[in-house]
Amino acid sequence: MDIRTEKTTAPKAKPTDETNLGFGHIFTDHMFVMNYDAGQGWHDARIVPYGEISLSPAAMCLHYGQEIFEGLKAYRTADGSIQMFRPDENFKRMNVSAERMVIPPIDEKFVLGALKQLVELEKDWVPHTDGASLYIRPFIFATDPYVGVKPAEHYLFMIILSPSGAYYSTGLNPVKIYVEEKYVRAVRGGTGFAKTAANYAISLKGQDEAHNQDYEQVLWLDGVEQKYIEEVGSMNIFFVIDGEVITPQLTGSVLPGITRKSSIELCRKWGMKVTERRITIQEVAEAYDAGKLDEVFGTGTAAVISPVGHLKWGDKIMTINDNRIGAISQKLYDTMTGIQYGKLPDEFGWIFKI
Repeated sequence: MDIRTEKTTAPKAKPTDETNLGFGHIFTDHMFVMNYDAGQGWHDARIVPYGEISLSPAAMCLHYGQEIFEGLKAYRTADGSIQMFRPDENFKRMNVSAERMVIPPIDEKFVLGALKQLVELEKDWVPHTDGASLYIRPFIFATDPYVGVKPAEHYLFMIILSPSGAYYSTGLNPVKIYVEEKYVRAVRGGTGFAKTAANYAISLKGQDEAHNQDYEQVLWLDGVEQKYIEEVGSMNIFFVIDGEVITPQLTGSVLPGITRKSSIELCRKWGMKVTERRITIQEVAEAYDAGKLDEVFGTGTAAVISPVGHLKWGDKIMTINDNRIGAISQKLYDTMTGIQYGKLPDEFGWIFKI
């Protein structure tokens, strides 16, 4: 399939203050679009000026949530070149989400090539400031004008780009996390492992409860017994207990994060003991009381590594590592961002050059 390109005739002014980009507010001049129609498959791949899209008020995505998405970044290195971090993993995961949501699979190599072409066109939008990046949002949604519950026959696949500022503008400071015990995010057999909009809408109530208690993120427990730890908001979670790195195993209700996967691979390369298993909040609390809870950190595309300084479970408040970033968290952050921005060698073959 060829990719048709239509360049904008009215390019937008690019941000001049890269220290004030924020996240998800600014969008580049162009976007990638591709249609799916039953009997024809994916077709009409095109790069067009960024703009509004037209949908029927009866579009199925608006009523039944048949939608999936991904999130990744493009980085500018010191020599001015642009690269991405493991984008093939994003499109591989997108097809896992598509299978769960009964959405037609995409050709992973084709859309990776399309993304490369889009970023090449928009290369001047990739920030130059250290820590800033070009956020990339691929997504698919059902467009059939039909109010009925069934898999759609028509879809749009789109990629939009947004220059974004450094996640830690004031330094890598630990966050405060609240353990949610009333609401649940996902259950095995559900959509917890898929990157679909509904998972995030479901999490909003818990997030609101956390903010009401002056906490920044929610730590979700399993949806059946509500004692096993799953993930934090939009991040996976890790615990360092008595020198062992532990993270909840992928049982179908936890998103298989790409930063999670990379962190596990790095820790194992460094000779650390890494265990993927079910872990209860009670076990974490007991490790804390015994003085064995060395570090807690989240992993995700936006933050890369997010150290946890406070963990609140009911009336129990745990202060982790004196509310300071731990050695493993810092080493993971420095290594991962070093590879992403081309400051460190890529020993794993994770970098995709533009």
